[in-house]
Amino acid sequence: MRNTAFLLLGLGLIVLQSNLYRVVGQLHIAGITPSLILPIIVFMGVHETVLWRGALIAFGLGYLLDVFAAAPLGLYTFTSVTVFVVARAAGVRIAAQTRLTKVALAFSFSLLEGTMVIILMAIFGRDAARPRALAALVLPHACATAIAAPFVFALAARIHHATLRLPRPEVTGR
Repeated sequence: MRNTAFLLLGLGLIVLQSNLYRVVGQLHIAGITPSLILPIIVFMGVHETVLWRGALIAFGLGYLLDVFAAAPLGLYTFTSVTVFVVARAAGVRIAAQTRLTKVALAFSFSLLEGTMVIILMAIFGRDAARPRALAALVLPHACATAIAAPFVFALAARIHHATLRLPRPEVTGR
Protein backbone atom coordinates (compact mmCIF):
# COMPACT_ATOMS: atom_id res chain seq x y z
CA MET A 1 0.00 0.00 0.00
CA ARG A 2 2.85 2.38 0.83
CA ASN A 3 4.47 1.77 -2.56
CA THR A 4 1.25 2.58 -4.38
CA ALA A 5 0.68 5.67 -2.25
CA PHE A 6 4.18 7.01 -2.97
CA LEU A 7 3.80 6.32 -6.69
CA LEU A 8 0.39 8.03 -6.80
CA LEU A 9 1.72 10.99 -4.83
CA GLY A 10 4.66 11.18 -7.23
CA LEU A 11 2.39 11.06 -10.26
CA GLY A 12 0.23 13.83 -8.83
CA LEU A 13 3.30 15.93 -8.05
CA ILE A 14 4.67 15.40 -11.58
CA VAL A 15 1.38 16.68 -13.01
CA LEU A 16 1.47 19.60 -10.56
CA GLN A 17 5.10 20.32 -11.45
CA SER A 18 4.34 20.35 -15.17
CA ASN A 19 1.52 22.84 -14.63
CA LEU A 20 3.50 24.87 -12.09
CA TYR A 21 5.82 25.85 -14.92
CA ARG A 22 3.03 27.96 -16.39
CA VAL A 23 2.66 29.89 -13.13
CA VAL A 24 6.32 30.42 -12.22
CA GLY A 25 7.30 30.87 -15.87
CA GLN A 26 5.76 34.34 -15.68
CA LEU A 27 8.62 35.34 -13.35
CA HIS A 28 10.99 35.03 -16.33
CA ILE A 29 13.69 33.27 -14.31
CA ALA A 30 15.06 30.27 -16.15
CA GLY A 31 15.09 27.05 -14.16
CA ILE A 32 12.87 28.29 -11.33
CA THR A 33 10.44 25.36 -11.55
CA PRO A 34 11.09 23.08 -8.55
CA SER A 35 11.48 19.32 -8.70
CA LEU A 36 8.67 18.00 -6.56
CA ILE A 37 9.80 14.38 -6.98
CA LEU A 38 13.29 14.84 -5.58
CA PRO A 39 12.17 15.49 -1.96
CA ILE A 40 10.11 12.26 -2.02
CA ILE A 41 13.14 10.31 -3.18
CA VAL A 42 15.34 11.90 -0.51
CA PHE A 43 12.65 11.22 2.12
CA MET A 44 12.53 7.57 1.12
CA GLY A 45 16.32 7.39 1.18
CA VAL A 46 16.34 8.64 4.75
CA HIS A 47 13.29 6.74 6.05
CA GLU A 48 12.80 3.59 3.95
CA THR A 49 14.02 0.47 5.69
CA VAL A 50 14.04 -1.89 2.71
CA LEU A 51 16.65 -0.91 0.11
CA TRP A 52 15.18 -2.75 -2.87
CA ARG A 53 11.68 -1.37 -2.29
CA GLY A 54 12.88 2.21 -2.08
CA ALA A 55 15.08 1.79 -5.15
CA LEU A 56 12.15 0.31 -7.06
CA ILE A 57 9.88 3.23 -6.14
CA ALA A 58 12.65 5.70 -7.07
CA PHE A 59 13.01 3.84 -10.37
CA GLY A 60 9.27 4.16 -11.01
CA LEU A 61 9.17 7.83 -10.12
CA GLY A 62 12.19 8.56 -12.28
CA TYR A 63 10.65 6.67 -15.19
CA LEU A 64 7.39 8.62 -14.83
CA LEU A 65 9.42 11.84 -14.82
CA ASP A 66 11.24 10.72 -17.97
CA VAL A 67 7.94 10.06 -19.70
CA PHE A 68 6.20 13.27 -18.59
CA ALA A 69 9.21 15.55 -19.04
CA ALA A 70 10.04 14.17 -22.48
CA ALA A 71 13.59 13.65 -21.27
CA PRO A 72 15.84 11.04 -22.83
CA LEU A 73 14.49 7.76 -21.58
CA GLY A 74 16.48 6.59 -18.59
CA LEU A 75 17.99 9.96 -17.64
CA TYR A 76 15.82 10.73 -14.61
CA THR A 77 15.35 7.02 -13.94
CA PHE A 78 19.09 6.67 -13.40
CA THR A 79 19.48 9.91 -11.44
CA SER A 80 16.48 9.11 -9.20
CA VAL A 81 17.84 5.73 -8.19
CA THR A 82 21.32 7.22 -7.70
CA VAL A 83 19.93 10.01 -5.51
CA PHE A 84 17.99 7.43 -3.49
CA VAL A 85 21.09 5.31 -2.89
CA VAL A 86 23.21 8.34 -1.93
CA ALA A 87 20.45 9.62 0.37
CA ARG A 88 20.24 6.16 1.86
CA ALA A 89 23.96 6.18 2.57
CA ALA A 90 23.74 9.68 4.05
CA GLY A 91 20.51 8.85 5.88
CA VAL A 92 22.37 6.91 8.52
CA ARG A 93 24.14 10.09 9.58
CA ILE A 94 21.58 12.74 8.71
CA ALA A 95 18.07 12.85 10.08
CA ALA A 96 15.63 15.11 8.26
CA GLN A 97 13.95 16.38 11.39
CA THR A 98 13.96 20.15 11.09
CA ARG A 99 12.89 22.42 8.28
CA LEU A 100 16.47 23.62 7.84
CA THR A 101 17.83 20.10 7.31
CA LYS A 102 15.01 19.32 4.86
CA VAL A 103 15.83 22.43 2.86
CA ALA A 104 19.56 21.68 2.98
CA LEU A 105 19.03 18.06 1.91
CA ALA A 106 16.77 19.06 -0.98
CA PHE A 107 19.19 21.78 -2.11
CA SER A 108 22.27 19.57 -2.01
CA PHE A 109 20.59 16.59 -3.67
CA SER A 110 19.10 18.86 -6.32
CA LEU A 111 22.60 20.15 -7.08
CA LEU A 112 23.81 16.55 -7.24
CA GLU A 113 20.99 15.57 -9.60
CA GLY A 114 21.57 18.62 -11.80
CA THR A 115 25.27 17.85 -12.02
CA MET A 116 24.54 14.23 -12.94
CA VAL A 117 22.08 15.32 -15.64
CA ILE A 118 24.63 17.71 -17.14
CA ILE A 119 27.36 15.07 -17.11
CA LEU A 120 25.09 12.45 -18.66
CA MET A 121 23.89 14.90 -21.31
CA ALA A 122 27.49 15.82 -22.12
CA ILE A 123 28.47 12.16 -22.48
CA PHE A 124 25.41 10.76 -24.25
CA GLY A 125 23.73 13.83 -25.75
CA ARG A 126 23.85 14.77 -29.40
CA ASP A 127 23.98 18.53 -28.89
CA ALA A 128 27.26 19.83 -27.44
CA ALA A 129 25.73 23.16 -26.41
CA ARG A 130 22.92 21.66 -24.31
CA PRO A 131 25.02 20.83 -21.20
CA ARG A 132 26.33 24.41 -21.08
CA ALA A 133 22.78 25.73 -21.37
CA LEU A 134 21.57 23.37 -18.65
CA ALA A 135 24.37 24.42 -16.30
CA ALA A 136 22.82 27.87 -15.91
CA LEU A 137 19.55 26.28 -14.75
CA VAL A 138 20.95 24.11 -11.96
CA LEU A 139 21.24 26.74 -9.20
CA PRO A 140 17.77 28.34 -9.62
CA HIS A 141 16.25 24.86 -9.89
CA ALA A 142 18.00 23.76 -6.69
CA CYS A 143 16.80 26.87 -4.85
CA ALA A 144 13.20 26.35 -5.98
CA THR A 145 13.36 22.67 -5.01
CA ALA A 146 14.70 23.59 -1.57
CA ILE A 147 11.83 26.03 -1.04
CA ALA A 148 9.22 23.41 -2.03
CA ALA A 149 10.88 20.57 -0.10
CA PRO A 150 9.27 21.07 3.36
CA PHE A 151 5.80 20.81 1.85
CA VAL A 152 6.66 17.64 -0.09
CA PHE A 153 8.42 16.16 2.95
CA ALA A 154 5.25 16.77 4.98
CA LEU A 155 3.13 14.93 2.39
CA ALA A 156 5.60 12.05 2.27
CA ALA A 157 5.69 11.88 6.08
CA ARG A 158 1.90 11.65 6.20
CA ILE A 159 1.93 8.75 3.78
CA HIS A 160 4.79 7.12 5.67
CA HIS A 161 3.00 7.33 9.02
CA ALA A 162 -0.39 6.36 7.61
CA THR A 163 1.00 3.18 6.06
CA LEU A 164 3.22 2.03 8.90
CA ARG A 165 2.50 -1.43 10.10
CA LEU A 166 1.72 -1.12 13.75
CA PRO A 167 2.74 -4.01 15.96
CA ARG A 168 -0.28 -5.97 17.06
CA PRO A 169 -0.51 -7.58 20.46
CA GLU A 170 -0.01 -11.29 20.39
CA VAL A 171 -3.00 -13.35 21.34
CA THR A 172 -2.14 -16.15 23.67
CA GLY A 173 -4.60 -18.94 24.17
CA ARG A 174 -5.26 -20.37 27.62
